[in-house]
Order: sequence, then C-alpha cells, then structure tokens
Amino acid sequence: MQSEIAQQIKMVILDVDGVMTDGLIGYGGDEKIKFFHSQDDHLIRMTIRAGIPVAIISGRADKANVDHAKELDIGPCYFGALDKLAAFNTLLETQQLSAAECLYMGDDLMDIPVLRRAGIAAVPADGTLEAKEVATIVTEARGGRGAIREVLVALLQAQGKWPSLMARYWVE
Repeated sequence: MQSEIAQQIKMVILDVDGVMTDGLIGYGGDEKIKFFHSQDDHLIRMTIRAGIPVAIISGRADKANVDHAKELDIGPCYFGALDKLAAFNTLLETQQLSAAECLYMGDDLMDIPVLRRAGIAAVPADGTLEAKEVATIVTEARGGRGAIREVLVALLQAQGKWPSLMARYWVE
C-alpha cells in the first residue's frame, strides 16, 4: 500500500456480504445465518482504536449484519443501500470527508461505482473480475476469510500506527 495515499485515509468503509462474510447466506427458520471472521473483527476493533472510524454500506439490511455492526461499534452504517454510490455520497457529506480520504472494500458489481471513487479501493481475492479491474488492492485472502485483516494491517502499517497497536501484545 502506497504510504502517501494511505496517509490520507480517515475512514474505512466495508461492504458486508462477500467482504465481512464469505458471501454465503444460510436460512435457519426465521433468521438468516452468516459467519464473520474473528481475525477480521479484531482488526476492525484495532482500526477504530487507532482513530480510524469504520463504516458499512451494504445492500442488505439483515439482522445479522446490523447486530454484528453494533457488536463491533461500527458506524455510521447504511443498510439496505441499493444505490451504494448515493449512500457513499451521503456518508461523505455527513462525515465531512472527501472520497480520497476513504478506503472502500467491496466485492461485486454494485460496489464498482464506490470503488472507482474511493482513495483506496480494495477487493477480496474472490471478488468479481469486474470489481478487481477497478481495485487498487486485491487481497490474497478471500472475503470473510481474512481479507479485511490483510487490508487493515497494510493500512495501519503504512500510517505508522501498527507498532503502537501491537505493543500491548508484546508485553512480557
């Protein structure tokens, strides 16, 4: 990740299905079942702790998505955002950010308009070919399998925040 571009990033914005999860959706009675990766979750918390807010723009408003965002203290969140670019523009306005100050991670066709505008556009290894074509970063990890962790570690390292965040884990 280029340090000059990474230095400008003030917010991370994530899609849910295919990024925070592997994109599979299971049905069990009345609830949809989704699986989130604990290592991704931990890096989301570390990123927030480092002073970089994490937001969500998702086309789905599933209870699992909403509950998980609350659990991780992610916000602002735009669930049920069928026009992700409109949600992105609203987020920029309400948070007083420029597109260049945002890292967006998406995986599919509906993410492309936002990926094209964001300062850093990240796509998991198993994202669609079309999304990968506009990405500035394509991870080695798949969505819901460490892709978020991979991007956030690179961002925090490029911003020089990684050593201080890691200090708490190296206590002897």
